[in-house]
Amino acid sequence: MAGILVAVFWAILVSFLAVVLVRLAQTLRATTALVADVTEQAVPLLADASATLRSAQTQLDKVDAIASDVQEVTSNASALSTTVASTFGGPLVKVAAFGYGVRQAIGRRATPAPEPARAVIVGRTVPLARVRKRNGRSSRGQKD
Repeated sequence: MAGILVAVFWAILVSFLAVVLVRLAQTLRATTALVADVTEQAVPLLADASATLRSAQTQLDKVDAIASDVQEVTSNASALSTTVASTFGGPLVKVAAFGYGVRQAIGRRATPAPEPARAVIVGRTVPLARVRKRNGRSSRGQKD
């Protein structure tokens, strides 16, 4: 009886292990199919990503070239403005100062000097009109 019991127990254990192995085989087949599908989809994605990276690198090289050209133009413009300022700056200031002086001189010459409103005659102040009448001049129409 003990032999039959061991044989039954052994048969149950082998059946259980057979079921586990069958399930493990199904899982491995499903995993293999999944890996194959992922590989089929991943390879084109990686190729697209690689092409995108190459395109981005090309664009970055172009931007780098443009930035270096802009830097060169900026330095040339700075040098040009410095040259123009040093070449024309001093003479332009001198011409402006000369023009200002000429305008001042012409302005002073065009307007007569203001006459004093009163004249001093030996210790007292009299209006200018009285002095002109004494000298035989009228206060209107004639200038000194």
